[in-house]
Formats: sequence, C-alpha cells, structure tokens
Amino acid sequence: MTYFAYLDEFGHIGPYVSRTDSRYKDSPVFGLAGFVMSAAEVRGFGTWFFQRKCEMLDFEIRRSGEHSAVWEKKGASLFTVANVTRYRVLRQFTNRLFNKIERLGGFVFYVGLRKTAAPVAHRPNRLYVRVFLEAIKRIDEFCEEEDDPQDSFVVILDEHDQRAALITEAGRSMYGGKEPRRHLNEPPFHVESHRYQTLQAADWIAGLVGRLGAV
Repeated sequence: MTYFAYLDEFGHIGPYVSRTDSRYKDSPVFGLAGFVMSAAEVRGFGTWFFQRKCEMLDFEIRRSGEHSAVWEKKGASLFTVANVTRYRVLRQFTNRLFNKIERLGGFVFYVGLRKTAAPVAHRPNRLYVRVFLEAIKRIDEFCEEEDDPQDSFVVILDEHDQRAALITEAGRSMYGGKEPRRHLNEPPFHVESHRYQTLQAADWIAGLVGRLGAV
C-alpha cells in the first residue's frame, strides 16, 4: 500500500523568548502537522473536505470572488481562540474532520520542537530540516511496522524557499546513513496549497496543532 503524507508548518520558524518580549514572541514551538492516508482514499477525502469547506465558509468564498476550488483559508486564521469559542459549527467540523480521517484508515500526524535557543544562536533552516527529517523517520517507522513490507509513502508539502535543501536532505535519508528510509518513494513534492484541497486540510490541522502547542 502507498500512503500520502500531507504536511504543513505550525508554530513559527523564528526565535522565541517570551510572550512579553518586544520582538520574539510569535510562538514557542515549530513543527509539521497534517495527516497520512492511503492513496486509494485521497480523492474521496479531498472531495469531502472541499464540500465541507464550501458549506462552512460559503460567505467568505462568495465575497472573495474566487472559484471555490482555488480559494484558501489558512488554518492559523481559522483556528483562532475567538473563532473556536464563538462558532459551534467550527468545533463540530473539527470533530468530523478527525473522525473522517480515522474512518478512511488514515491518521492525524504531527511532530515539532519547543524552541529554547537564544535568538543569536537560533538557526531557522536547521530547525526546519531537523523537524522534517524526524517526520520522515516516524512515517517510515509506521510503514515498517505494517504487515506488508512493500508499504511506502510520499510526502507532499506546501511551497517553501528551502525546497532544494529539503529535497537534498530527503534524498540522503532515503539512500544514506545506517538507517535509510526505505519506505519513502521519492523526495517530497512541493505544491501550491490553494490548488490542493488535501493540503488545505493539512494546513487546518497544522493551524489547530500550532494553537494548542502555543498554550
């Protein structure tokens, strides 16, 4: 079986000191979150998510003037404290989203780090690569534990300015070192999230995880 892992960033890639710091106060965590699902279920899930998105955010979509297939609401903007508190429909949808993924044999996934380095020592690109490689490792271990030794996975990420570095690191993890990631089919694909309902769903999950991780 081939699995698709749709992942997006949560938290903030920059340094963090405290909520009261004048500059470094965005988020104490950074990571990747989303979901993993078999390739056979991806199309149906994408359609289901698109329909629910259009129902829940119909007013915003119509006001934007864009086609609903390429309209996007970022998870960090959706899962604010005010929205979650005020809109029961959003809370209900969140439960439906998680239940839908589980019913289709998939699972919600996240991995991240709490940032503790001083601003002068913070290395955002190194942090991203570290989290990214840990995500690949954990999904590879999931495939290793499955009954079929031929299980494999593909990673889909939102566009990123460190795309070249991430592809290089993924290639090294696939073919080098003492524990190559044998179940990773290819280095990650970077796509435009507004054109992919599945990646938008991952972004919504990441927005919620980032909100919870910052508490």
